Order: sequence, then structure tokens, then C-alpha cells
Amino acid sequence: MSEKSPPPESLLPYEAWSEEAMREVAWRALEHAAKHGLPGEHHFYLSYRTDHPGVAIPGHLKAKYPQEITIVLQHQFDGLFVDRVAERFGVTLRFGGVPAKLVIPFGALTMFHDPHVRFGLRFTPSGLEDEKASLPAAPEAPAAPPAPAPAAPGEVVSLDAFRRRPNNKDGG
Repeated sequence: MSEKSPPPESLLPYEAWSEEAMREVAWRALEHAAKHGLPGEHHFYLSYRTDHPGVAIPGHLKAKYPQEITIVLQHQFDGLFVDRVAERFGVTLRFGGVPAKLVIPFGALTMFHDPHVRFGLRFTPSGLEDEKASLPAAPEAPAAPPAPAPAAPGEVVSLDAFRRRPNNKDGG
């Protein structure tokens, strides 16, 4: 009887609780930035599903990024707010010098990353459970340089360099 049986199915929603706890970290970081600005060299890369219900972005951005977009909050952004009741946040960024107001439900977030301290979180978008099985393992990014360049205000950057995190000691 050396056969191992699979662990029993949990009657407690540990995965959902863990996801909620990780989202709370992103909420608090954004709330802090909204109230106090970003301290020191901290800055945020935020990826979210543009096709998620409740996402409000200008049409030209939706057309260019129909599934997912990554935004950078660094030196220049306006009107950052966090609305816990509606479970969303918003910010105005400049794309090609043109201001664009973005409103993003927290359920649309797929990634929060602060490269200054090498802190990052990945999320499963909520509200897209039926679509979850059809999501690609690594969402396709628009054509961009293989590694992110220093981000200009409102610049969308490729995060391919951050997609894999080495967990073993040889760095691979």
C-alpha cells in the first residue's frame, strides 16, 4: 500500500481567501499612493483584463489592447482613487501626450508589481470564471522590446522579463 491518495477536497475556501488577501495588499498600496503619492523610487506596474466587466478605458486603448494592458504608475499620473465600496480604482495617465481616464475593477487585475523592491503578485481575474479555461498561460503582449525600458509617464510596457520568476538556486 505505497500508493498515495490525493489530498481530500477542502470544505474551506482557502484559495479564495488567499486571493482576497493578496488583492488587499494591492488595494492598500494603491490607497497609500492615492493619499500620499509614491514614496522614494517605488512605482507600480499594473496589468488588468480590458475585457473584464466594468473596465472603462478610451476606445482607442481598448482596440489596441482588447484583452490585457499593463500600465505604469510612476512619476506622472493624476486623479488616482480607490473606491472600496465599488471595488475599483481609477487614474488618469497620458498615452502619446493625450490624457486618458481609466477605471478598473479590482477583479480585473492580473498582476501588481513594484520593481523597486522586486515585489509582485499575480491574480486570477474574478468574474471571468467561464473564460478562465480559455485564458492563455501567458497573455500575449503587443509587439515591444524583450525587456522593459525605463517607463515614461503613461507608457505601456512589455513585462515579458518579469513573467518567469526563478524558484531554483541556479536562477533558471
